Amino acid sequence: MLFQLTYASRTSTILGPGDVKDILQSSSRNNVAVGVTGALCLANGIFLQQLEGDRQAINNLYHRILKDPRHKEPAILDFSPIVARQFGNWAMGLVASTQENRQLFLKYSTSADFDPYKMSPETLRAFFSEVIGNVRWLS
Repeated sequence: MLFQLTYASRTSTILGPGDVKDILQSSSRNNVAVGVTGALCLANGIFLQQLEGDRQAINNLYHRILKDPRHKEPAILDFSPIVARQFGNWAMGLVASTQENRQLFLKYSTSADFDPYKMSPETLRAFFSEVIGNVRWLS
């Protein structure tokens, strides 16, 4: 059975482009090995990530994230079974808060600053559904 986990965490330090690239590369490499797909958003010092795959693989990955010193204030925002993967074409895609993506981030936000901690599970699902085809992806 496939599951989808959406979580948010705050960055513990300021991350530069090299840090983000390293996160993306290691996530892609590690996720392929365990059959996990997903997308990572980084905006306003907040990670928002949606992971898809086997329940145990996602659980193990999330527990590894909890131990990562780059994350603080982690919170599971949604966890539910799914019929099919949305991000089946990549192990990990990155959506950054670029000017091009700003309107989409704000469309689902309760304030001028993107804050997924205040978003409902339904809003998060809609956000990621729209993200798939309508944002500038970084790799």
